[in-house]
Amino acid sequence: MSNQIVVAGALINEDLLLVAQRDRPAELAGLWELPGGKVAAGETDEAALARELHEELGVVVDIGARIGDDVALTATTVLRAYRVTQTGGTLHPNDHRALRWISFDELDGVAWVPADRAWVAALRRELGG
Repeated sequence: MSNQIVVAGALINEDLLLVAQRDRPAELAGLWELPGGKVAAGETDEAALARELHEELGVVVDIGARIGDDVALTATTVLRAYRVTQTGGTLHPNDHRALRWISFDELDGVAWVPADRAWVAALRRELGG
């Protein structure tokens, strides 16, 4: 059986990173993450991330380079992040409680979902640290 890949997008605009507040499941509600979702069978990481960000945020994006390392969520599920650039659409929290833009100095203070905390050092580099 192949691993399930979950992709997340680091949407960076100038020196700010978009983070999304989870609404569910209950154990993650209120915590912040990089938005994204599951890669469907036969879909590339890039296509899945573009689809998920359009569904969740209403934006059209270009997918850039990988950020940080894969994060194991379970024995069979891996979380992977990419840098993304918004090229169209209008940002709206369709699937989250809230969205916010954070700066380099705010990265450590965010109440991250546990898996996404693994990328803080890589995100710091992306934001020019």
